[in-house]
Amino acid sequence: MEKTLAKLEVDWAVVEFEFDAHKDSGVQMIRLNEENFDMLEENQVNVTSMFSSRYLATFEDKIVYWQKALAAISEITVVVGEVQRTWSFLENLFIHSEEVKKELPKESIKFIDIDKEVRDILADGFKHKKCLNFCTQDTVLPRLEKVQDELTICEKALNEFMDSKRMAFPRFYFVSPADLLDILSNGNAPTKIMVHMPKIISAMDTLDLIEEGVRPYAKGMHACVGKEYVEFTEPLKLMGKVECYLQDIINTMRKSLSDISKKSLKTFGEIDKESWLVMDPAMVTLLINNCSWVINCEKGFLASASDPNAMVKVHEAQINDLKGLIMMV
Repeated sequence: MEKTLAKLEVDWAVVEFEFDAHKDSGVQMIRLNEENFDMLEENQVNVTSMFSSRYLATFEDKIVYWQKALAAISEITVVVGEVQRTWSFLENLFIHSEEVKKELPKESIKFIDIDKEVRDILADGFKHKKCLNFCTQDTVLPRLEKVQDELTICEKALNEFMDSKRMAFPRFYFVSPADLLDILSNGNAPTKIMVHMPKIISAMDTLDLIEEGVRPYAKGMHACVGKEYVEFTEPLKLMGKVECYLQDIINTMRKSLSDISKKSLKTFGEIDKESWLVMDPAMVTLLINNCSWVINCEKGFLASASDPNAMVKVHEAQINDLKGLIMMV
């Protein structure tokens, strides 16, 4: 027992936290490596078993000390890990996102104090470096638990904020929470939102943006399937909240495709089909081609009352169109 206690003192006198720099904030994130964590669990089992030894009275003070010290290391290591994960997740939003600051002003002001407290705790850990010295301070665990409770309140407010955004723009329901937070935090910079466009609008890769003033204009859209570009019939200024201008993009996309379809239907009968096939977006061409097929079939049915071969002629026209398409490809 005496040797085990002496070994505990030797081992934990040199155990240090490992540190990882958090972005460019100057904050060092604390963690206990896997080898030391396994040693911690083994040591806790050994110390607990000492309480059933007949020599307990001789070493009781040291055994109680190590029981409390190892328990403190275990608990603080877990709590500080949870606090760091939540803080690093929320810090980018409550500190750097103007959208979140505007929508959650009370929580944003409160988070400034939370941010300072977390940085102070982690700085203290970096200063001590030794795991035992840091974790056996009486104030560390209460401070961490208080910060954890306050972070939970901020996280709850943020989740409610995200739900309100989903209700305002239902397509956000199909975007992961991490992507949604990135979209909301960069809402005032539409160029940074473009990476998420395929998740919001099916088959769209990005928009053709023209920088002008505070916000850019959207001139057209690029497809993420194949290589295709569709120009909007009217450029769209991306103004307002992110959910508002995303809905404007959808409306402009629909209107543009509708205008292009109407123009294509009119042009269909004015030029040869080979030239018409390559002038419009693929989906518009397929739509108008189907419309043409229906129109020709209906004409054939109407004409069959006076001409028994009307449908045969329609069929032959379709065969000729297919032959022309085969020649093109």
